[in-house]
Amino acid sequence: MINPIALIIGWLADFLFGDPLRLPHPIVWFGRMISFGEKRLNRGSYRKLKGAVMAIGLILAVFGTSWLIRWWFASKALGLVLAFDAVAVFYCLAGTTLIREVRQVFLALDRSLEEGRAQVARIVGRDTSELSAQEVRKAALETLAENLSDGVIAPLFWLALLGTPGMLAYKMVNTLDSMIGYHTERYLDFGCWAAHIDDVANYIPARLTAALMIIFTSSPFHHFNFIRKYGRNHASPNSGYPEAALASILDCQFGGPHKYFGEMFDKPFIGDTDRELTTADMKTAVRVNRTAEVIMVIIVLAESVAILLLSE
Repeated sequence: MINPIALIIGWLADFLFGDPLRLPHPIVWFGRMISFGEKRLNRGSYRKLKGAVMAIGLILAVFGTSWLIRWWFASKALGLVLAFDAVAVFYCLAGTTLIREVRQVFLALDRSLEEGRAQVARIVGRDTSELSAQEVRKAALETLAENLSDGVIAPLFWLALLGTPGMLAYKMVNTLDSMIGYHTERYLDFGCWAAHIDDVANYIPARLTAALMIIFTSSPFHHFNFIRKYGRNHASPNSGYPEAALASILDCQFGGPHKYFGEMFDKPFIGDTDRELTTADMKTAVRVNRTAEVIMVIIVLAESVAILLLSE
């Protein structure tokens, strides 16, 4: 259980400030741990087994370590637990930083195509060197939708389920997938388990994200049917759902072929209306993201207050 005060403090800190640029970040540490293990284990025989051991070991290590730290703080003072939980929430949420990055893509694109390509390369894994202006906008908005799930709704979901240790463990799951969960020659075997664990961890949050995105729109049933039709049109079993929700709201088309690490991947399209995207669409998408985020925070707050009251 997380104290409601810690959740509010952590969420407000992310809402107001975003990711701290000058402070040590646990996700950076997670990345270094993964990189260290990948360089030493991703070679020779039994790569799938070694990748599985590394992924599961790191996830359990993060959960166990954070649980022990929190337990030790609880034995000392309530204020220490509140501080730990608030800081964990602050570090694990990425709503404000994501929105800032997407806004910067559209601003950069207004200056030049090359600046837009360089800016969107900060938030996507695909090759951006040959993207058109329309493809840059698509990539930014697809990332906004997908990472609403990965960077906001899913961490809050696992926070509600397993507390801050679960939230931190989820961030390790997500970091593993973003670094080694690719269907390329280098990662196909070694990152197999990381990708599958991420698929399982995001199965409910991705669909919950799509629901939260459309729930307060003027045509939720229309958007629901659109998501049912196109949500599976993605290489990921989960990412297509929030992307389909946003494509339906904006009445646009996402997906299509993308190049990753020099290899072309033929992704299906989400939607049929391949219209020109604009800055107004970005502003609508940001508003949708913020609405879904606030609803999810309210849900987790309600759960934490209910547990607190029942435990007295």
